[in-house]
Amino acid sequence: MLEAKFPEDPLPLIEITVDNTSHISLRDLKSCLLCANKPCTYICPSQVFEWEEDSLKINYSRCVECGACQQICPENIIWEYPRAGYGVTYHY
Repeated sequence: MLEAKFPEDPLPLIEITVDNTSHISLRDLKSCLLCANKPCTYICPSQVFEWEEDSLKINYSRCVECGACQQICPENIIWEYPRAGYGVTYHY
């Protein structure tokens, strides 16, 4: 039997230094209200986006900087790299 090269859960290999300012924002919340499937809430592997009542909550502190949100909603989600010293550090 082959041994796994990596642990089952990759998150222990990631350290996130959280800034007090979000690096993710929306151009227009009304667009989110009209969005039928709300794909950002299930395409993000770290569950950054969460729908609460009539608003989209952005838990930017969970972001692993994969860029999936920009691929699924490039017209409304504004994603920038976190400021220097913040964001994801990958450990190998």
